Amino acid sequence: MKPFLLTGILAFLLLQVNAQQNTGSDYKTAIGVKVYPGAVTVKHFLSEGKAIEGIGYLTSDGFRITGLYELHNDLGEVEGLKWYVGGGGHLGIWSDAWKNKYPTRQDGMAIGVDGILGLDYKIKGAPLNLSFDWQPSFNLIGYNYFEGGWGGLAVRYTF
Repeated sequence: MKPFLLTGILAFLLLQVNAQQNTGSDYKTAIGVKVYPGAVTVKHFLSEGKAIEGIGYLTSDGFRITGLYELHNDLGEVEGLKWYVGGGGHLGIWSDAWKNKYPTRQDGMAIGVDGILGLDYKIKGAPLNLSFDWQPSFNLIGYNYFEGGWGGLAVRYTF
């Protein structure tokens, strides 16, 4: 058996064991995708109600990484449903293709601050987490401007 296939089978079995153990309405760590802007997201709880989230976005225009600190609170009587608020920062490096599309923004770097407001739901009985949020940001270094269109739907596998 090839090492790659064996590694894949072992990873699948470990995920299945974890999935059977992780069927409650809380989670410690989750990894997945965010539908807009099309990013990879990792969320990890440091303690009860306090989490950090990393978001990575990569396109032909460049990349952007964001780090957030979030405060989570229960929302109503629905088990596993929380609302959250937080803040953090981002770093983006844009390609020449991006600079050609936006000639008034010749600087290819963006460093700024981000806020976040959203809903987080851990599906009881499944190792899945869904979140929907709004992530406004303001670039402070590079081309200075407000971006109100970040955020979206995240689907994550919980550990």
